[in-house]
Amino acid sequence: MYEHFFQCPYCWEEISMLLDPSVSFQTYVEDCEVCCNPIEISAGFSNQELGQFEVNEVQ
Repeated sequence: MYEHFFQCPYCWEEISMLLDPSVSFQTYVEDCEVCCNPIEISAGFSNQELGQFEVNEVQ
């Protein structure tokens, strides 16, 4: 697993998520551990290294 730190797009608190580098591209929704709002997370890996990461508010 790969731990990545980022800011929540709702409350701007720094949070972390565990990402699975064995899946080259993944998109899923997970709640912020601080404010509980849903966050859409997109992550892309190449050679087990994080190359792309994006978070968005869920509309």
